[in-house]
Amino acid sequence: MEIQEIKQRFGIIGNSPLLNRAINIANQVAPTDISVLITGESGSGKEVFSHIIHQMSPRKHGPFIAVNCGAIPEGTIDSELFGHEKGAYTGAVGERKGYFETVSGGTIFLDEIAEMPLGTQARLLRVLESGQFIKVGSSKVEKTNVRVIAATNVDVYEAVKSGKFREDLYYRLNTVPLRIPPLRDRKEDIYLLFRKFTSDFTAKYRTPPIQLDDEAQQVLINYSWPGNVRQLKNMAEQLAVLETNHVITGSILLTYIPQEVSGRNLPMRVEHPGKEDFSERDILYKVLFDMKRDMVELKKLVAEIVEHGGVAPSFANNQQAINQLYRDIEMPGNNHHESQFTIQQPVINNNKPDAFNITHDAEEVEESLSLIEKESDLIRKALKKHKGKRKLAANELGISERTLYRKIKELDL
Repeated sequence: MEIQEIKQRFGIIGNSPLLNRAINIANQVAPTDISVLITGESGSGKEVFSHIIHQMSPRKHGPFIAVNCGAIPEGTIDSELFGHEKGAYTGAVGERKGYFETVSGGTIFLDEIAEMPLGTQARLLRVLESGQFIKVGSSKVEKTNVRVIAATNVDVYEAVKSGKFREDLYYRLNTVPLRIPPLRDRKEDIYLLFRKFTSDFTAKYRTPPIQLDDEAQQVLINYSWPGNVRQLKNMAEQLAVLETNHVITGSILLTYIPQEVSGRNLPMRVEHPGKEDFSERDILYKVLFDMKRDMVELKKLVAEIVEHGGVAPSFANNQQAINQLYRDIEMPGNNHHESQFTIQQPVINNNKPDAFNITHDAEEVEESLSLIEKESDLIRKALKKHKGKRKLAANELGISERTLYRKIKELDL
C-alpha cells in the first residue's frame, strides 16, 4: 500500500520526510511477525503507528489491545498481563485470564514499556522467546501466540545502562526500531494539522471558522510543542470553544501557550546584546592565550636585551612600563615598598656605547601592623567623615552603635 493511501486510511496529516520514513518502515514491517519498538516523545502518535502495523498485518482480524504499563501498579501488573489463579494473593477470589491469554492470535501494544518492573520484564522476555508464560500462583506453563509492539518516550538504552531495563529484553524488542519524529521536527506539518483540528472542532461545536494572521502562523510554527500533536490538538479545541473572533493574532495565540514552558521550549536562542556569555572552558582558554601572548612578548624583550648587550631599545625610554611591571609582581602580604626605577641612557665613550645603567632607588616605608592602631584610625576617620555622628559612623563601620561606644571608651578616643 502506498504511503498516501496509509495516511488517508488512518487519518495521518503531514508531508514531512521524517514522517513519511516512519510510515514506510511501519508498512514494511507490518506483514512480518517480529517485535517492534516504537520510540518518540509523549503525544507524537506512537499508538497510531501500532494500529497501522496491526491493521496491515495477517493478524488484522485478531484482537488488539493497548496496555499502558506505567498506569498499572507494580503489584498487579503481572496479574493483568499473565493472569492469576484463585487464591494467588489476597483479593484473588477467582481465576483470571491475562491479556496475553485473551489476545492470543492478535497484537498487544505495550505503551511506556520502560516503566515495567524488572520482574515483569523477565516474564515478558520468556513470552517473546518461547511464547510461554505462567499465571501468578500457578505452576502450569501456558502458551500464547501474540505479537508484541512496544513503545516508550524515554531513552531505553540509557535505562539499560542505569540498570532500570533489561539489556536482553531491549535487544529482543528492538528488532525493528521505529522512531516517530516530534512535532518541532515537522514544521511543515504544524499548520496543516492545526487547520484540520480547528475545522473539526468548529464543526463539532458550531462556532465560527478560525483563521490565523501571519504573525500567529509564525508563533505557531516557531513554538517547540513539547506536548507534540496532542498539545496542538488541545489548543485548537480551546480556540474553537473560547474565541469569538475568527481571526487569531499572534498576541492572542500566545495566551494559549503555557507561560511556564514557553520560554524554555521555544526553539530559538535568546541573545542578550552587549553581553558576552563565556563558559568556564572559554574563560580558561582566554587566560591561556593571554599568558601565551605575554610569554611571546617577554621572549622578544629578552632577545633584544641579549642582542644589544643591556636594556632593550624598545624599553629604554619607557620608565613607566618598568615601574608598572614591578608593581604587578609585588606579592600581597609582604611589606609594601614604593619602588622607583630610573633607566639611564648609555654614556658614549670612545664611540663605544656602554651597557645601560639601571639604578634602583627604593624607599622603604615602615608600616604599622598593629590591629589596635588600625581600628583606632578607622573609627577616627568614620567619626570625622560623619562629623561626630556616632550612629552614622557605626553604620559606615558595619558595627552596632553600642559597640562603637564601647570601642571609643576602650581606645580612649
